[in-house]
Amino acid sequence: MLIHQIGIGRTVFSRCQARTSHIKTSWLRTLSTGAESSRHDFNEKARYGSTRLVTLAGLGAATAAGLYYYVKNYFPKILALENKVEEEAAPEREPGSYVDGLPVYSSNDVANHRDETTGVWISYKSGVYDITSFIKSHPGGNKILLGAGGSVEPFWTLYAIHKQPQILALMEEYRIGNLTKGEEHLAMMNMDDPYANEPQRHPVLTIRTKKPFNAETPASLLVENFITPTEIFYIRHHFPVPDVDLSSDDYSIEIVGIDEKQSLNLNLDQLKTVYTPHSVTASLQCSGNRRSEMNRVKPVKGLEWAQGAMGNAVWKGVRLRDVLLDLGVKDSDENDNWHVRFDGLDMDPTSAPYAVSIPLSKAMDPRGDVILAYEMNGETLTRDHGFPLRVVVPGTTGARWVKWLTRIEVSKNESESHWQQNDYKSFNPSADWAKVDWSTAPAIQEMPVTSVICDPQDGETTTLQDGKLQLRGLRYAWSGGGRGIVRVDISLDLGKTWHVAELIDPVGLNRQWAWTRWRADLPVAVKETEVWVRAVDSAYNTQPEGMEHIWNMRGVMAVGYHKIKVSVNAD
Repeated sequence: MLIHQIGIGRTVFSRCQARTSHIKTSWLRTLSTGAESSRHDFNEKARYGSTRLVTLAGLGAATAAGLYYYVKNYFPKILALENKVEEEAAPEREPGSYVDGLPVYSSNDVANHRDETTGVWISYKSGVYDITSFIKSHPGGNKILLGAGGSVEPFWTLYAIHKQPQILALMEEYRIGNLTKGEEHLAMMNMDDPYANEPQRHPVLTIRTKKPFNAETPASLLVENFITPTEIFYIRHHFPVPDVDLSSDDYSIEIVGIDEKQSLNLNLDQLKTVYTPHSVTASLQCSGNRRSEMNRVKPVKGLEWAQGAMGNAVWKGVRLRDVLLDLGVKDSDENDNWHVRFDGLDMDPTSAPYAVSIPLSKAMDPRGDVILAYEMNGETLTRDHGFPLRVVVPGTTGARWVKWLTRIEVSKNESESHWQQNDYKSFNPSADWAKVDWSTAPAIQEMPVTSVICDPQDGETTTLQDGKLQLRGLRYAWSGGGRGIVRVDISLDLGKTWHVAELIDPVGLNRQWAWTRWRADLPVAVKETEVWVRAVDSAYNTQPEGMEHIWNMRGVMAVGYHKIKVSVNAD
């Protein structure tokens, strides 16, 4: 009997030793994750448990009672401690993964919750979420209801910008259960990838999102030339790129005047034949250019653009004014509050096109140079830049330059689209998504004056030439509305003194749609310096000093002084 008890004691003792060793291994894993607070408690209990085991091995192995006392009183504590340590060390679960212990719902259960009266539910992978309370604060407005009662995965294939860690983590806060196993992929079955036929892009572009594709020109190449090569011109898309086959004769553009009875329907060849071609050199800039700088003040919503969401090109097409005159639209003060709407071929999942509008006065201005463009830099428009036809609205934010143009309409009211009413607007720094009233702000049209330094880059080390810091040729200055740049100021001492840069390109005071490059060679006597730059336009508008003064929740019109820090080496 005694031998039997000793055998049991040794077996349990060996298992306890293994378990204790396992706990110590778990502790090392936990320690590596920073769980410092558990260290003392664990060591004390593990050490005490190990000492007790040695005592039992030497003295109590011969008696089952002593072993029983240990197993009953101390072994459970070590097991509990092990479980606690392992739980603390466990990585966060993947968003949308199956979570044991949560209620299970079928796809039909989710489908029965499609509005606020029943609650709005969605599914993502294996997760079910009640997003009723989130709808009002959703940045995309009611578009979130597209996925109500079903999987959001098909829509996130289109709005792929949602698939970011912080957004997925936010969604998990609304988790209420699991989807019945086997139903996770029903919403995705037989669904082709809408991005499968995207154009090939130049690898030098800095990609911000792949689906939809958004990429900017590297700052060092941004204004190496006055004209930005088409291949490295920044790309801004909201949806998949349309693929138009002109050989099928399916493409035409519908143009509707003030009187709906007056309309035209022209294909591209007719447009080129009927109207005199017109070319304009103009810079195109995204509303969110330089958003990354504003994001340093406080997080904003939008693509993390640096300085490269802008380019300068020669556009060729026909004047929109000429087409509208043919429709009976006249130069008249009565039309001052009217609008011209544009629809593109790129569509959201509900088949609603990307659509915006501009003031009719801009379209009819003989010096406004609004054109329906079919060429860029002497070549046919590429698919990424709007083939076969896009509108070019010089001096105006890129959001109004609709690509893949399919419809134009003169209207008393501006476009009702999401992009006109609930996006591309700016509010004061205290406004937030939960409380903002989008109707209180006008849609962005003309852009304010801006300038940046593209070489050297922030944080770089550069070599002085003859004791001077070279800031030459690789920057731009630009103002909307056709206002020319009259001066670029640079400071190396936090704004105490300013130097005037040399403007490289010819500058007009009015109707200046292209950017202006500049350069400066400035003496520097320190190893590290902070460079500030600001531009002044022909109306003597200048940039505000800090992004904090113009911060807005959408991160648009980020036009504060551009500031970089550089280290310098002597010649």
